[in-house]
Amino acid sequence: MGPVGPVEPVEPVGDHRRGPRRRGATLESAILNAALEELAEVGYAGLTMERVASRARTGKAALYRRWSSRAELAVDAWAALRSREADPPDTGDLRGDVVAVLRHLSESMAGTHGDILRGLLTEIVRDPEFARTVRERTSTLGPGAIQCALGRAAERGEIQSWVLTSRRATVAVELLRSHYLLHGTPVPDDVIAEIVDEVYLPLLLAPKGNAEPKAE
Repeated sequence: MGPVGPVEPVEPVGDHRRGPRRRGATLESAILNAALEELAEVGYAGLTMERVASRARTGKAALYRRWSSRAELAVDAWAALRSREADPPDTGDLRGDVVAVLRHLSESMAGTHGDILRGLLTEIVRDPEFARTVRERTSTLGPGAIQCALGRAAERGEIQSWVLTSRRATVAVELLRSHYLLHGTPVPDDVIAEIVDEVYLPLLLAPKGNAEPKAE
């Protein structure tokens, strides 16, 4: 056997020096996608800037230039996932739109979307500082699917416009999320119907400030 030639060094998997250099929105999107994949695999407890950087094929410095902590990165990754959701279908009436939104959310929760949500909600309860980060970094998010459905209903005259900015607006999603956390997925259609018909629609259509009279 002849002499063995020089062995070229093998770059480690995930070495960010391989491939074309990415900048700006392209690099940021790659980092957020990597963070979402990490959250789905190891949860927030296992999330590290090192693992995200390796998966995104970049260096930790690129992450720290944009996010000062893994908490900020996790919240922004979740916000990016939410922003990709398409507008809910326009069924022509409030009930149909709300049912469509809740069914879509239920389907999303059955996958990695739900796993990530469960992990983040658990951390919000456990860590007040993380909860503060969530509030601060999601306060400027645009309207979610349920707000889009309510906005259409207001334009059609089915509900009054003040409902969109009231606490009533998110009740259906909160009830669906609560059922998911307690019972898992899929959320049955009859549960969705109960949320919509027995709680949400009566609440949306009730006058502002309406309350049950106290018993004498």
